[in-house]
Amino acid sequence: MKKTQNYSRFFALIKPLPGDHEEMKENLVKAFTHGRTISLREMDADEYRRMCDSLENTRASSLSQKDFTAEIKRKRSAVLKRMQKLGIDTSDWAAVDEFCLNSRIAGKAFRQLSLEELTRLVPKLEAIARKPLSAEPVAALWTLDMCAQFPGARVIN
Repeated sequence: MKKTQNYSRFFALIKPLPGDHEEMKENLVKAFTHGRTISLREMDADEYRRMCDSLENTRASSLSQKDFTAEIKRKRSAVLKRMQKLGIDTSDWAAVDEFCLNSRIAGKAFRQLSLEELTRLVPKLEAIARKPLSAEPVAALWTLDMCAQFPGARVIN
């Protein structure tokens, strides 16, 4: 089993892709080794060659780099617009990341979202915006005798 010593071809192929490159590398290696390893060093030369060939074919058949950049900018803009409607301060990247890191929203930082994830996020944010806000906070609906039924509950004024 011959091993590859130089991994520059692989890293050149994943560098322009959005997202966490380390996680992407582990997922690709795991897939092409059928779960045997997540390390490039433990791949044999044939597995490495097939993985790089597959990445080249995928990249060639997908959007050009210029088109991809334009598309991801458009999707990010659409997501940020909907976040603004929800009251998120989109000029504060920490606030945007904090919102996106919520597992119910995206589960990762805004800059790490792929094109597909951004596409799925738009209708999710629209649904959140359509959801009516209750007129009174849930805590205000609890009466004193309801709190007596639950020892840890309390009325918040």
